[in-house]
Amino acid sequence: MPALSLVTLVSLVSTVFAKQLDAHPPQQHNRHWAQICSGNPTNKIRGCDKYGCGQFGADRHSGKRKHVGVDVICADGATVYAPFSGQLSGPIRFFHNGNAIDDGVQIRGSGFCVKLVCIHPIKYHGQIHRGQLLGRMLPMQKVFPGITSHIHVENCDHSDPTHLLTPDVPPLPQHGRHWATLCSGNPTNEIRGCDSYGCGYYGAPRQNGKGKHTAVDVICADGATVYAPFSGELSGPIKFFHNGNAIDDGVQIRGSGFCVKLVCIHPIRYNGRISKGQVLGRMLPMQRVFPGIVSHIHVENCDRSDPTSNLERGQGRRE
Repeated sequence: MPALSLVTLVSLVSTVFAKQLDAHPPQQHNRHWAQICSGNPTNKIRGCDKYGCGQFGADRHSGKRKHVGVDVICADGATVYAPFSGQLSGPIRFFHNGNAIDDGVQIRGSGFCVKLVCIHPIKYHGQIHRGQLLGRMLPMQKVFPGITSHIHVENCDHSDPTHLLTPDVPPLPQHGRHWATLCSGNPTNEIRGCDSYGCGYYGAPRQNGKGKHTAVDVICADGATVYAPFSGELSGPIKFFHNGNAIDDGVQIRGSGFCVKLVCIHPIRYNGRISKGQVLGRMLPMQRVFPGIVSHIHVENCDRSDPTSNLERGQGRRE
């Protein structure tokens, strides 16, 4: 075969293969989707707040309609990733009013087709791969103050995508000096950064700079499951605000050389023995008291020393 004809044939085959690849992206390595939002490795779904609930089939418009997507928790400005490999198309205008969150994109590929809404993608067209940077979360608090910020995830055929999201499983008890995971959805005990109410790291300014934060704020979504960071004896309740508001509850754990107060949670009990990694309680509705704050557990050593070094990968997370 002449050299020119061979080159032409190879070029033709490559073009056909590329078109087939675009139309039918490679199958994923597993059935579950990848993490969609930074800070939410389990794709935890929004619970209920004053605006409604985030699960598939939840009531909409005073019960006249049903939610045909799920709301995956995602902080305003957080990084968004592609849940699977496929072709992008957009923009998706969900609200059709040009508000601050009226943007999104569709991904089709590998047997899936999904619309991700309330995000700004890095591009609206072209190929994207599972886990690749897709864009950022838009400022939902500007439109719905106090809501649990989230990505609206809707299958193109309006079927339920819940089973495709990485399951939210309790963490295994951890060994060694570091404490166990405190909150479901935050396996690294990531510390709250800064928001309109202040910053979450130890020593952050309080009371207009007259005081210092003698604790750390571990990110935890309202209603999330809370676990014991180490084994010990419980005592409480701990009333941090002393005003009976919706988050004025907590408990102390003393044991294994540690003593810590966990505040803004409701424990399953206030006294008795608890083991490291065991369910301790649930996160209280912080958005009711501080709309738009990054919801968190207030973690305070009994001697007011810095607990950061005891949190797995917590140190230095102050951005």
